[in-house]
Amino acid sequence: MSDSEKPFDGAITKFFRTGAPDAVREAILKARKKDILNPDYPYKKRMKRKEYEAEYQALQVELVKMQAWAARTGQRIAVVFEGRDAAGKGGTIKRFRENLNPRVARVVALSKPSEIERGQWYFQRYIANLPNRGEIAFFDRSWYNRAVIEPVFGFCTEAQKKTFFKQVPDFEQMLQDDGIILIKIWLTVGRAEQLRRFLERESNPLKQWKLSGIDVKGLSLWSQYSAAITEMFARSHTKSAPWNVVRSDDKRRARLAAIRLVLSQLPYTGKNLNVAQPPDPAICGAPDMIRTERD
Repeated sequence: MSDSEKPFDGAITKFFRTGAPDAVREAILKARKKDILNPDYPYKKRMKRKEYEAEYQALQVELVKMQAWAARTGQRIAVVFEGRDAAGKGGTIKRFRENLNPRVARVVALSKPSEIERGQWYFQRYIANLPNRGEIAFFDRSWYNRAVIEPVFGFCTEAQKKTFFKQVPDFEQMLQDDGIILIKIWLTVGRAEQLRRFLERESNPLKQWKLSGIDVKGLSLWSQYSAAITEMFARSHTKSAPWNVVRSDDKRRARLAAIRLVLSQLPYTGKNLNVAQPPDPAICGAPDMIRTERD
């Protein structure tokens, strides 16, 4: 496939050739398929499929139990998924919902705001998509667009960002005071692995739809993203609504960790504690487990 046949005229391949840091390009060129590219990741190889599938299937049973409990008791559960581009948000949400009732477990993935929405209170359109009684809402990106993406790309003013950070702790506290269970997950991925995933999407006709102009422009804005992420954690990681960071350089381990994280925080009926264990602390924890990369 020539560059002209790829999305955005092969902009990702061009960045790999001439724009990526040398260390990132070398890591991708030298790696085997199952290698973990991030030298700081606690595992050197991806999790073996057989081991992953055994744990995954057991966790699926627990998710179905959790869904039944939520529906029966009227629980309202909101799981916010944020993270760097290509960190695996959509794929992880898909694994959560594989065996759940789509009427009970729904995805909220909002497009850019309309002209009317831009004139509303920033949180208003998200409020309209919060879970009802007995529902689980998975937010594939959320109100935290204003904390990272919008500032990095100049889609909001400095005053709007400051207002967001002033209001978001109270907003999330109000959700919880009203009985909504709020779980915030940040998926983080190393720079080389992120670029490797973008290259795969660019060359795979079945995955090209996942790419956007924002992805292309963001390739050269790694350090700006890092600064915005650091500020976001500093201003929105609270005792009542903490961020849970999942290192997703290995998608299999990340998916298991995210599912375990949610299950371990919910007191659903019939929980098998041998399965619904807390996630692997080597790849899931507080924001301070992220190593900030500025190159």
